[in-house]
Amino acid sequence: MPYTEIGRTEYKLTLIAEHARKDKTMQFISLAHLLSKDYLGRCFFSLSKKKAKGIDNVGYNEYLENLDDNLNLLVEKLKNKSFKPLPARRVYIPKDNGEKRPLGISAIENKIVEKGIKNILESIYEQDFSDQSYGFRPNRNCHQALKDIHNQFADNRINHIIEADIKGFFDNVSHEMLMEFLKKRIKDSSMLYLINKFLKAGYVDAGLLVTSDEGTPQGSILSPLLANVYLHYVLDEWFENVVKSHTVGYCEFVRYADDFICVVNLQKDAEDIERVLYKRFRKYGLELHPEKTGRISFGAFELLNAKTKDRKPNTFEFLGFTHYCDRGRKGGFKIGRKTSKKKFNKKCKDMTDWLKAIRNKVSMKEWWDTLKAKLRGHFEYYGVSENFLSIRAFYNHTLRELKKWVNKRSQKKSMNWENFYKYLEIYPVPKPSIKHKFYNY
Repeated sequence: MPYTEIGRTEYKLTLIAEHARKDKTMQFISLAHLLSKDYLGRCFFSLSKKKAKGIDNVGYNEYLENLDDNLNLLVEKLKNKSFKPLPARRVYIPKDNGEKRPLGISAIENKIVEKGIKNILESIYEQDFSDQSYGFRPNRNCHQALKDIHNQFADNRINHIIEADIKGFFDNVSHEMLMEFLKKRIKDSSMLYLINKFLKAGYVDAGLLVTSDEGTPQGSILSPLLANVYLHYVLDEWFENVVKSHTVGYCEFVRYADDFICVVNLQKDAEDIERVLYKRFRKYGLELHPEKTGRISFGAFELLNAKTKDRKPNTFEFLGFTHYCDRGRKGGFKIGRKTSKKKFNKKCKDMTDWLKAIRNKVSMKEWWDTLKAKLRGHFEYYGVSENFLSIRAFYNHTLRELKKWVNKRSQKKSMNWENFYKYLEIYPVPKPSIKHKFYNY
């Protein structure tokens, strides 16, 4: 049965992945030609219809109106190397600490081509990436990373944690070093040329074009994969091949995008790893935040050590959770986790602000489903083993705020708790439950 153009591309990507898996030194010399009209068309249809427009002010539906002509022209420009990625439109979104995080909104054709490149590169690098890397990868997520940490403590003797924070990682990735890393696997000059064009496209902020020799475009489709390639060579591969060969006891790392921790058995190994981490990242133009990076004792003996030294037991933060030392049913050590205080307070404030803003704009019937979706989303992320008390506290906070704002929008006598719970029986909202269980029993 003959393949369609899309089928042929998918088949080729499968072959590429197979070759990359079998030969870790293979370099691929013919990739750019895969960016065909039909393949890019599929990339277009995979995009979200609701995303904001870039500086070209062309959205999904506008591009769709003349899709055939638009794709023909796009492919022609790619073939003759006249395609020039447009700079991103920079916007700022609030961070938990009150500051604002920059985000780039890409033009529609940037998104199409980036999606095509991402799929091609993914077929290669997914064969190389470490099992300890979880962020922005197919079929991998933050809950798997959290479960990995859980298993590390359950299966190994661990007494030390190294927390690491990379200062402004996405803004400081060296283009030159990134391209050298890519050349380890890619020898297609056209593909490398195109990737470099995207790195150099820059962004427009308040009407000014800003370009740099550093940083991956935040908000772009391609950026997370390029970031993973960079950290694969800077951290993952180096840790596996070099660090582990120089330690006496057990050590491992768990990484989610640019956020990672190291778990270590022996204190001397932990001290050595902490010291060389700073040197390693400086070598590649990156800096570990000195106030947010450090080594702590953590594990089976931490509760006793803390009691002996008359101090609080150490904890560490990872992916929005505070991890702490706890005791199991039989008195043995286990790692506990709860929603970090900062995240919990932020989520509660966000819920309060949303209820306050929405209560008089539309009827309750219109926003009740949104409320349920917000609760489901919170429980889906934070509903992990050991964290029931935190998600129940968020649920209780939401009910208190909900009752208050329901009463304020009503002209009738205030609804007491008994009547409020009766109301919830008729119009129920999701209740807290553990969605991700890390135990085998």
